[in-house]
Amino acid sequence: MFDAGITGFTVGSGNMMTATTRHERVQGMFANDQRAGVVGVGYEGCDLDGFIQRLQHEGVTLLIDVRLNPISRKRGFSKTALSTALADAGISYEHMRVLGNPKWNRSGFGGSPAELGTARGIYAQSLDDDDARDCLERIASTARRQRVAVMCFEADELRCHRDLILEAVRERFNFAISA
Repeated sequence: MFDAGITGFTVGSGNMMTATTRHERVQGMFANDQRAGVVGVGYEGCDLDGFIQRLQHEGVTLLIDVRLNPISRKRGFSKTALSTALADAGISYEHMRVLGNPKWNRSGFGGSPAELGTARGIYAQSLDDDDARDCLERIASTARRQRVAVMCFEADELRCHRDLILEAVRERFNFAISA
């Protein structure tokens, strides 16, 4: 039986990697190997070259962009530029708009613990939509064959909706997280 897993990483200053989530106990679970699985990535504080190098180091072959609007003020991280740079590095790109966090719900992810809880609850409910379920299933099925990175902006995964995407994939599709 295939055992896929989920871990999270972000690129910090100097391109050092730091785990920022409860998935910390499996940091490095897939480091430098070619097994399938899914990781969460944030590009906050990153430059494009360092970000892509880390994806390559982690063996990522597909980056799934879960920003509602795949644009960025950060050079190289808007959809067209990012997908081109990733293709040059041998990494495929896919935008899953349906998994984006609505603008009106984003401030809660940066707010107080109560606001964060509310925002996470609202977003979690959106994952029960048929289109969202289809996207989650696509992430899971792809991650059983290759290494997938789920990307948004935030460095702190707990302050980002992608944490809930990873949690949903793990729970709904029996992705194991083990030390």
